Amino acid sequence: MIDAATFWIVVPALALGTYLIRFSFLGFLGNRALPGALQRALRYTAVAILPGLVAPAVIWPAATGGQTDPARLAAACVTLLVGIATRSVIGAILAGGVTLYAILWL
Repeated sequence: MIDAATFWIVVPALALGTYLIRFSFLGFLGNRALPGALQRALRYTAVAILPGLVAPAVIWPAATGGQTDPARLAAACVTLLVGIATRSVIGAILAGGVTLYAILWL
């Protein structure tokens, strides 16, 4: 266990570090236009992060003890295909959810 003195040194240091990281982007660049190349790159941030969050839950789901599950793989494939076909995030999420629960029910 960590002692109290170390804890109270680390917590404010992490808080200050987090604040400075956010301020460096928002405070210094908040009123300025970003370069075109940076704006184009930032458009893909969500597209890059979302698969990184979802992939472990599909490939190594905790519900199956880390074993790959065909139901989750099928739901992910249906979600991807519906998303590409309809360009609708809500439609893709609903189709994937329905697929997952239908296969688990069967």
